[in-house]
Amino acid sequence: MNELFVVLNIKEYLRYDKGGEELLRRIYSTFCCTKNNDVHKFLIEQSINFTKKNQSVTYLVFTKIEKEMVGYFTITIKPISVYCEGLSNTVKRKIARVSKLDKENEQYMLAAYLIAQLGKNFQYENDKRITGKQLLNLAIDKIREIQYMAGGKVIFLEAENKEKLLNFYERENGFKQFNKRPVMSKEENGHTLVQLLQVL
Repeated sequence: MNELFVVLNIKEYLRYDKGGEELLRRIYSTFCCTKNNDVHKFLIEQSINFTKKNQSVTYLVFTKIEKEMVGYFTITIKPISVYCEGLSNTVKRKIARVSKLDKENEQYMLAAYLIAQLGKNFQYENDKRITGKQLLNLAIDKIREIQYMAGGKVIFLEAENKEKLLNFYERENGFKQFNKRPVMSKEENGHTLVQLLQVL
């Protein structure tokens, strides 16, 4: 049990139909993430429908004392391809237990837990009440709970190709790069996301 934060699955609100959804949207109105518009947009516009359709599940993080929303994260399960090159033998052995090796392409094919969204609330300086590391650890703790009930071995996430972000995930939190994914957008010419994994 975390002493500082409470993590709530938004399905707990959605059980109460329209009333629960209205309450959820009022909570969402207190969220602001100007540093990453995609994180803000997903919570406001997509998290409820994605959770209703079981495409992913979003969790809200509140401080225990003030009961204010300081962030959120979204978890789902996705198939991934992991190149063997660059991985240590220890990591390869662990991944091999839950994957199929495509020897021709030297890739492991597996299903993994995806931390699809990770966002701090910058409204009223709520971001200062939780660190990025604390928020990430809450997401990983939730995945460990799911792992206890259903198994699985690998967590992954995608980050913009920025040195500060990559340092945060790799040096500070032990994730390893395994691939890159190009993303096309109507608003821009597109960009590349770096995929990183961690073995539980």
